[in-house]
Amino acid sequence: MTFLRTPLPRDKADTLLLLASAVLVLAPHALHLPWWVSLLCAATLAWRAAITLRGKRMPKAIVLLPIAIAAMVGVQYSYDTLLGKDAGVAMLVLLVAFKMLEMHARRDLFVVVFLCFFLVLTNFFYAQGIGTAIMMIASVLLLLAAQLSFQFTGAVPPLRTRLAMAARMLAFAAPIAIALFVVFPRIQGPLWSMPGGPGAGTSGLSDQMAPGQMSNLALSEEPAFRVRFFGPPPLAPQLYWRGPVLDAFDGLTWRRGENTASGRNLRLSVGGPGLDYEVTLEPSQSRWVFALEMPGELPVVPGHELRISPQFELTADAPLASRVRYRASSHVEYALQNGPVLADTNRWLLLPYGFNPRALAAGMALRALGDPAARVDAVLRQFREQAFEYTLAPPLLGRHSVDEFLYGTRSGFCEHYSGAFVFLMRAAGVPARVVTGYQGGELNPIDGFMTVRQSDAHAWAEVWIAGRGWLRVDPTAAVAPERVRTGTNRATERPAPFGIEALRGANPFGLDAGAWLADVRNAMGALNNGWNQWVLNYTPERQHSVVQGLQDRLLGWPFGVVLVLAGLAWWGMKILRHRREIDPIDALYSTLCKRLGQAGLPRAQDEGPSAYAARILATAPGAQALAPAAREAAIAFLRRYSAWRYAAPAADPRLHATLKSLLSQVR
Repeated sequence: MTFLRTPLPRDKADTLLLLASAVLVLAPHALHLPWWVSLLCAATLAWRAAITLRGKRMPKAIVLLPIAIAAMVGVQYSYDTLLGKDAGVAMLVLLVAFKMLEMHARRDLFVVVFLCFFLVLTNFFYAQGIGTAIMMIASVLLLLAAQLSFQFTGAVPPLRTRLAMAARMLAFAAPIAIALFVVFPRIQGPLWSMPGGPGAGTSGLSDQMAPGQMSNLALSEEPAFRVRFFGPPPLAPQLYWRGPVLDAFDGLTWRRGENTASGRNLRLSVGGPGLDYEVTLEPSQSRWVFALEMPGELPVVPGHELRISPQFELTADAPLASRVRYRASSHVEYALQNGPVLADTNRWLLLPYGFNPRALAAGMALRALGDPAARVDAVLRQFREQAFEYTLAPPLLGRHSVDEFLYGTRSGFCEHYSGAFVFLMRAAGVPARVVTGYQGGELNPIDGFMTVRQSDAHAWAEVWIAGRGWLRVDPTAAVAPERVRTGTNRATERPAPFGIEALRGANPFGLDAGAWLADVRNAMGALNNGWNQWVLNYTPERQHSVVQGLQDRLLGWPFGVVLVLAGLAWWGMKILRHRREIDPIDALYSTLCKRLGQAGLPRAQDEGPSAYAARILATAPGAQALAPAAREAAIAFLRRYSAWRYAAPAADPRLHATLKSLLSQVR
């Protein structure tokens, strides 16, 4: 391993820098590529690093060609195509890795660099967070440093200097990129969007509920949507975000029934002041639009037409595959269909035949209580007083799932309690249905946004009582009231991390708002939310308003254009004037000093051209990166320049051409 204790030659150091840049670009793709692609790329890059360090020869094409063909066959097998986003990215990743073993000329180095630049963009197909943006900026910085390393013909500056040069290049490009981002015409859709296949979106609520479905969502900390209230937020027990309403039960699964009527003319009475808020809904493959119970009017989602069902479900006309933002106004005090008669009552009393005989008999026994409200209270009292347990990991249930839950396991999640409650209510002759959505939310004190996560997925029930309408009943709150007050995190015991019981409850972020790690989490959440709000959600509508505001401030766009053109003209004239002030011969002298500095012979600040020439003449040839002919040309240049600058000889019209010729020999 002696090569690790001695400075590497320039070609090896540059190649290893390029390898490091490629690793930084390729590493994020390992999260979504097939495992064999990531393993093959890692092996290929390690092979190239070993060849570089040990000075071995590159493998021949007869060795690489079968590997490349096998990789293409593997991509076809994994994706059933060689085209499209995912297969195309996999092919490009493999191409970069294989190209590392096929770099024979200078142009091959730049091919790898430019392919890596393109791969930087493809990372945004899969993640658009601020963390991804920071990592890609670091990748571009390292790629620019690697590209600059191949440009130097003499001595190469230290890596720190090359990174500083790359950072300056990025800094010069940033204002132009920001200006183009703000004012360049945008197409409809999110930043970094590309059509995806089925399942390309994130998880979310579906239009059916079976034991175990919501517990999977409750284990996910992914945000479902974020809310900004224009005023004090409501209390946690009022934070019910309405989603799909399930009314059809086949004995195992609750589903949405057929909706043939429009919900626009349904009777809804609201009371108290409205809560105004703005929702930023994360992408999904569903059409559900969530609002706080109960919205007083239909929200407006840009680019979509909303519909409202007879059960007051809000849906869009197309899947919400991109992040959307909309405003809504809701009332926590409301009465829904509070007339004396309920239309289509049998729909809300229907139960499957041959399922759950014990629960069916218990529900029918409740009919002895004449008041429907008393029947509701009786079931809730049963949940409170008997040994029911709230857990995210309940036992599996069989054919008679409600019976097994009520009289056997008595352990379950919100879906178990809401499903069993609605079954009992229907058996007792009380119209009832299951409502799914989200309950609660975490308020970030830094930016004032409330984050509703997938772990806040919830199911509750609604019962209809004549004169009072549909009433929300949350049977889960009767068993675990902390679920409604504080959320799922405090209501359940999380699985031990990595299966190690000693780590159970060792949450690095904690739930204590006073802990500094919780403050860090809030700060990171606010930073990500700001990125989502102002960068990823920069829609054509927002661009139009921003540009319109700029135009208004600049007294109309003609004046703004004239102002920008005048500024560019002034800047160009200033640069030209500065160039004219520099004497052409002095400019040649500055270029010579720079080249000599790259060759290991930098000029001292107080050193004149004659002293400089004498020092170059006295320096041993082995201590400098100059050929003998270049060394003699440099000395002749310095002597002629010194005579021109200080001896004031007769004017020589050919001096500039002579010095330029000598300068060309200094390589």
